Amino acid sequence: MAGILIPPQNFGIVEEHLYRSGQPTELNFPFLEKLRLRKIIHLAPEEPPAEFLVWMEEQRMELVRLGGDPGKLSPWAPVSEEVVVEGLRRVLDPSSYPLLVTCNLGRHRTGTLIGCLRKLQHWSLTCVLEEYRRHASSKSRHLNEQFIELFDIDLVQVPAHCPPALRLHPLL
Repeated sequence: MAGILIPPQNFGIVEEHLYRSGQPTELNFPFLEKLRLRKIIHLAPEEPPAEFLVWMEEQRMELVRLGGDPGKLSPWAPVSEEVVVEGLRRVLDPSSYPLLVTCNLGRHRTGTLIGCLRKLQHWSLTCVLEEYRRHASSKSRHLNEQFIELFDIDLVQVPAHCPPALRLHPLL
């Protein structure tokens, strides 16, 4: 099995040097090493596995934990507005790249953050929700879709120099 690269569950390319996935395992580390990640935004409320933390330290990557307190979060509750705004602030920071956004399965929390990014990029809501549903498959959640639809992009301070691949609307 040497030389085989296995991406994490629900892996996807969002934009150039911006990726999304479920929680990586040891099988995925060689694949992720090829991406030369600088940071990983971890949206799950649980602490990442120990082997993942050790691997990140060995790779000199920064872990940004935005998942909150596992004792206070329902797995069915949508990600909070504060977490999305902070996550988008990190996504819009060019010093974060290459960047991976992850949660347990790469469906709901990751999908909500990426959906709000797409809204910030002025995608149509139909396209935003289609992308969310594609990654959530049969497990899409109406509350997350509603959160994305109602998310106020004016809450996000767009820096003067955000990554060019994000192609934000010129009026922002």
